[in-house]
Amino acid sequence: MRYSLHQAEERLIGLGFPKYRAEQVFKWIWQKNAGEFSVMTNISKELRGYFNDRFVIAGVKIAGLQCEGTDAEKYLLELEDGVNVESVYIREGGRRTICVSCQAGCPLACKFCATGLIGLKRSLHAYEIADQVRTIQEKRGEKCSNVVFMGMGEPFINYDAVFGALEIMSSPIGLGIGRRHTTVSTVGIVEGIEALLKSSIRVKLAISLNFADEEMRQEFMPVARTNPLKDILKLAKTYSLKKEMVTFEYVIIKDINDSIRDARKLMVLLRNIPSKINLIPYNEHPRLPYRRPSEKSIDAFFTYLLESHHTVVIRKSRGQRILAACGQLSGAKAGII
Repeated sequence: MRYSLHQAEERLIGLGFPKYRAEQVFKWIWQKNAGEFSVMTNISKELRGYFNDRFVIAGVKIAGLQCEGTDAEKYLLELEDGVNVESVYIREGGRRTICVSCQAGCPLACKFCATGLIGLKRSLHAYEIADQVRTIQEKRGEKCSNVVFMGMGEPFINYDAVFGALEIMSSPIGLGIGRRHTTVSTVGIVEGIEALLKSSIRVKLAISLNFADEEMRQEFMPVARTNPLKDILKLAKTYSLKKEMVTFEYVIIKDINDSIRDARKLMVLLRNIPSKINLIPYNEHPRLPYRRPSEKSIDAFFTYLLESHHTVVIRKSRGQRILAACGQLSGAKAGII
């Protein structure tokens, strides 16, 4: 069963079954972690056999696990075709966040991101994205409070699947995670932001800006050559006014974009956009040459931005030692279950 609830209803209605049958099966899979039809006890044995002969309950499998204390866990997940992705569980106070991947690898090749080094193997289906959350919840025996689309891949070049996953996650008979507890992060794909704006979906939107200078952005993030800042900023303002306040993420890299001049440019660029700013000190990776700025540089940049009307936060990245933090995921086969 690789369907959203709506798709499952259409499929089973087409086979002559009432709508509630799809709801029963959907709830068993997503809320009760059923891996086979035989355990669905509120469905007749005959009907369970019928479903078993015609459908397969597909999902992801845990192939590896690495832990950084009790605050972060990185899961290596294997898809049906043997392709691997990584997901991250983060504990912070009372929050339990799962960071999901929407692609195996990434085609965008941002210079400072480890995921871009491996290229794109394939995009994930909606059920594969949602099943990362279900699988980790089942493994841990607890429900997560928040989901962030900040793992491997770019959500808005796979937005049909991402929207389908959001439907499964937010459904009260699915994973039951409120959309206001869900954040979709993008490097700024104009077509995808437009699609989200036109949809009925209301989630938090984070845009990985990283550079206030268009030329530098194009140099370090090739996707910026076809997705101009002026278009992204216009859409971001509209999203903040119509749906939820946008967050701009700024990965601050030593001697690249960490000067007060860069901070000043960022303030000017965002001055008319209701938004939050997340400063993310660069998470170093052994295969990349870039470095985290000094604490003095980070603090100076942060202090300068406080003069703006924006809420500014320095994100404390978790999982750096196990290469599970922002920009470090690469699908490597490491760790044990």
